[in-house]
Amino acid sequence: MGFKCGIIGLPNVGKSTIFNALTNLSVEASAYPFCTISPNTGIVRVADERLERIQQMIGSAKSTPTTLEFVDIAGLVKGASQGEGLGNQFLSHVQAVDVLAHVVRCFIDENVAHIEAELDPVRDAEIVNAEILIKDLEIIEKRLAKITKSVRTGNKAVQTEFELLSEVNDQLAHGVPLRNLNLKSESLNILQAINLLTLKPMFYVANVDEEHWLDNPWYNRLDEYATKQKQLCLKFCGKVQAEIAQLDPESQLEFLEALGLDELGLTKIVKTGYRLLNLVTFFTANENETRAWTISQNTSIQKAAGKVHSDFEEKFIKAEVIKYQDLIAHHSRQRLHDLGLVAIQGKGYLVEDGDLILIKT
Repeated sequence: MGFKCGIIGLPNVGKSTIFNALTNLSVEASAYPFCTISPNTGIVRVADERLERIQQMIGSAKSTPTTLEFVDIAGLVKGASQGEGLGNQFLSHVQAVDVLAHVVRCFIDENVAHIEAELDPVRDAEIVNAEILIKDLEIIEKRLAKITKSVRTGNKAVQTEFELLSEVNDQLAHGVPLRNLNLKSESLNILQAINLLTLKPMFYVANVDEEHWLDNPWYNRLDEYATKQKQLCLKFCGKVQAEIAQLDPESQLEFLEALGLDELGLTKIVKTGYRLLNLVTFFTANENETRAWTISQNTSIQKAAGKVHSDFEEKFIKAEVIKYQDLIAHHSRQRLHDLGLVAIQGKGYLVEDGDLILIKT
């Protein structure tokens, strides 16, 4: 599994349409709020041309890509942190994902109801952001109340946690999401243990219509807002991408070219998720299978071996590592051996994106 991406936003911003486009599943999309109540989930194969090329070079019988899970989470409304709409049910679903795709409506459609009288993407984004932030304040308040007595005993670990929570609580109270703080790894570990929502990486998905694809004033406003927040903002036409998802790969390319697009919306979101979560892909290959694996940057080769099989991590001794570009340049493993381009790496080697690894135990 690559990562789990939660699709969030207000009701009727096009979350389910975008989910359909990304997963090629048929999920109900309605013109009325709260069409999605339970989160819909879809597993997507992550396309990577390197996988197919390695398979061809090695001569494997099959290839297995890494996957990505999308979760279409019910629309949030103002007051959700106090139980409005689907309230805490929504927020608990947010806690279960790795990264958030915050969909914001940047189109006008009289046939699709909107929770407010006028379209305002910045206001809409701030409603969702505020509710998530308020929930974090509530989580921290409860945690501080729980550990206050233990602080008085002189427990250093609890004291450290108390001071950290007090500090970030002040930042949240001033409207600063935790993802925007320059936190040390020790602090991150403490905060991740209580599953704070604003700590999760997030990017905006501006859902635009085809008519305003090139010139969209609402997207421009949202993009400016996202930039000030140090967040990414992707332009995405949910209806068009959903249509493209129904086509065969060759027709998809023709459709994209006709619209002046360089890649599928899914590809953009996958790349964004990998970037925000600091993920890389490595490969394994033999005569039976070439396979892609997703891990965090700076993962040791021993830990990566455990991803392939738990026994490999425990019994790890060394591994052969081939750089993808070297394989493409010289076409065969034997040729790379002859040229001295196959490196023997021990436990401390940090896996890099595109590494082809042959584990030896």
